Amino acid sequence: MPVSDAPVLVSVDGAIATLTLNRPAAGNTVDLPLAQALLQAAIRCDTDAAIRCVVLTGAGKLFCGGGDIGAFAGAGDQMPAFLSELAGTLHMAVARLMRMPKPLLVLVNGPAAGAGLSLAIAGDIVIAARTAHFTAAYGSVGLSPDGGMSWHLPRLVGMRKAQEMIIANRRVSAEEGAAIGLVSRMVEDADLAGEGAKQAAILTAAPTAAIGAARSLLLASFDGPFEGHLERETRAITASGGTGECREGVTAFLARRKPDFQNGPA
Repeated sequence: MPVSDAPVLVSVDGAIATLTLNRPAAGNTVDLPLAQALLQAAIRCDTDAAIRCVVLTGAGKLFCGGGDIGAFAGAGDQMPAFLSELAGTLHMAVARLMRMPKPLLVLVNGPAAGAGLSLAIAGDIVIAARTAHFTAAYGSVGLSPDGGMSWHLPRLVGMRKAQEMIIANRRVSAEEGAAIGLVSRMVEDADLAGEGAKQAAILTAAPTAAIGAARSLLLASFDGPFEGHLERETRAITASGGTGECREGVTAFLARRKPDFQNGPA
């Protein structure tokens, strides 16, 4: 398959990997080939130590319009089995992106609906173009959420707003999304690529091992008693203290210089 026809484009520039949902004629909607390609890309990003930051965005005018409803209809009586495979594959991809020991930057270049909303809010940093908007959309086709939406939304915007978005299917603009914490910030459409490049450079230069540990701690922060989480923090900071990035950070601080986490001691 020519690279330009791949449902997910993967490009690596130095230590930055960019994953682009690439079904623009179909609004980058998720069918099984796209979910499989996203999983393969996520595995590559997770396991390649040379990649220090992952960027997720969409081709064309939409970020992602959710599931491919035409593919749903084509499944006919096998819809439950089809959705099980599709959601299961997408979920493996999302879990890899959430669990990888490096940051995920999402550039929401346009509207995000359904599973597209789930993918959009999975990032550590989410920058939305002004023309982007966010819609749960599942209820309009008689389905419940997937892609982690029902896990992320209450944590990001609170239960009441999550209920309104999912149950009442209320659309949220990029501007409101930034105000309520759904996204990190909003920029003008023309500035999205430039702002994304700046943020990716900042994340790439950051201490990746420490970021990976912080990501894991944040994911576990709603689980179990406080004392149990303190123990996880103790183990994480102990492990971080043994990395070359920590040695470089301490050395640079004492020398009053900027740390070089990317090229510092191993």
